[in-house]
Amino acid sequence: MAATQAGWYDDGSGTQRWWDGKQWTERVQAAAPAAPGLGGMIDRIQADAVSGAQPRPAQRGMSYVVLQVILKEKMWGTGSGNLTELEGVINKQAALGYRLHTITTASSGSKGFAGGDRIQATMVFERL
Repeated sequence: MAATQAGWYDDGSGTQRWWDGKQWTERVQAAAPAAPGLGGMIDRIQADAVSGAQPRPAQRGMSYVVLQVILKEKMWGTGSGNLTELEGVINKQAALGYRLHTITTASSGSKGFAGGDRIQATMVFERL
């Protein structure tokens, strides 16, 4: 899994939680008000992309968590490492007390010469 830089991210519950670069910590803060307009929307989309694959608890009152991982297939070489990346995401969420309920994938096709394919894996985890 690609390493996400340490920082404040939405943990999936609407709360900003500190990601130390490896895992969520207990440090939380209220979410900043959303910036208006197109700039605010771009900021929210970027934040969702960063936190989308990070393990997190379900929102209060919910039993499921949805995580999305963008995978890239290599055209040449020894393999993409996608299986180990998916395994890492699944194991981190399992450590929080969830089991994988459903996984779906979608391919966006080739991204150019030697670019390989991009695959989006969407996983639904259920609280045990």
